[in-house]
Amino acid sequence: MKRVYLDNAATTKLIPEVLEAMMPYMTEIYGNPSSPHYFGQQSGMAVDKARQQVADAIGAEAGEIIFTSGGSEADNTAIRGIAERYAKKGKHIITTAVEHHAVLHTCQYLEKHGYEVTYLPVDEYGLVTVDQVREAIRPDTILVTIMFANNEVGTIMPIPEIGALCREKGIFFHTDAVQAVGHVRIDVKEMNIDMLSMSAHKFHGPKGIGALYVRKGIIVPPLIYGGAQERNRRAGTENVPGIVGMGRAIELACENLDEKAAKMMLLRDKLIREIPARIPEVKLNGHPTKRLPNNVNYSIKYIEGESILLMLDLNGIAASSGSACTSGSLDPSHVLLAMGLTHEVAHGSVRMTLCDETTEEDIDYVLEVLPKVAERLRKMSPLYHG
Repeated sequence: MKRVYLDNAATTKLIPEVLEAMMPYMTEIYGNPSSPHYFGQQSGMAVDKARQQVADAIGAEAGEIIFTSGGSEADNTAIRGIAERYAKKGKHIITTAVEHHAVLHTCQYLEKHGYEVTYLPVDEYGLVTVDQVREAIRPDTILVTIMFANNEVGTIMPIPEIGALCREKGIFFHTDAVQAVGHVRIDVKEMNIDMLSMSAHKFHGPKGIGALYVRKGIIVPPLIYGGAQERNRRAGTENVPGIVGMGRAIELACENLDEKAAKMMLLRDKLIREIPARIPEVKLNGHPTKRLPNNVNYSIKYIEGESILLMLDLNGIAASSGSACTSGSLDPSHVLLAMGLTHEVAHGSVRMTLCDETTEEDIDYVLEVLPKVAERLRKMSPLYHG
């Protein structure tokens, strides 16, 4: 049976070049990077190199990169750090209704501790506008946190414009760019981004390692205390193999990025074009053009997304019904509901996310299997009368 992996927004495959870079730091180069002896210095130099690789990928300086355990920790560090450090300036935060739960739940936590959070609504495509942000700003606003690109529907937000507004108003701007890094070009200086979260396993790096960019001059207290690592910004012995893998992965992801994105867009658009031609009564979720090059999200009406995923899996196709972090939930996607979909339609969503190794043969196989799956499930659905 053919196997097709279209769940790259959940995690990507660790590629051989990255594993090769990591291996020495799991075997012969094992020193603690905080130790002053030769063994520690070897590890320390590897961490420094990876820090520069990550910085180069987003137009930052090496000293502006804090290594974390992943995107969720990076989000928590940025949001809680700003809230704690600048509480005397104000206790108002602006975000959107379609953020990843690492942002939403952190904001909800802060609401229980005296902060006010404005959750901006989105349009039918999952977009917010600069004007919405401008209208929500108050004298006590200290932080705007808006994702670069949505993890479920792939919609890309107007980040440079929002960043420029925040810079003009003297408000800190954080973006969860976990889905965007390694897929679209990012320059934190040009885009007026103060803080940016990323995670290595979204661009063929290892799991359990991420990073937070913090613009020079911004003080963010550590989320984790207990040591002087990461220039006193994140305690704990560095995950040297993971850090090395992240550095190599982001370096490779940014090589020929435009060419790889163009290839994925061709395959993405083939799916977007062919699915409604082969399956009646479907709805594309997310913006038709302002979207990640690898994201396709459709609602197939009258059937359950979980049933679709199970039958796709039986045919060798791995996909998702939304965020991997909430796949165990029976509730409809909060993103799709915020975009105006009904519970019934939102429940029938399928997210297919490609990578640069996805082939046209893979896409053709999906287009062969998915209509049969939809037809079979609709025959069993009490809602469908087609």
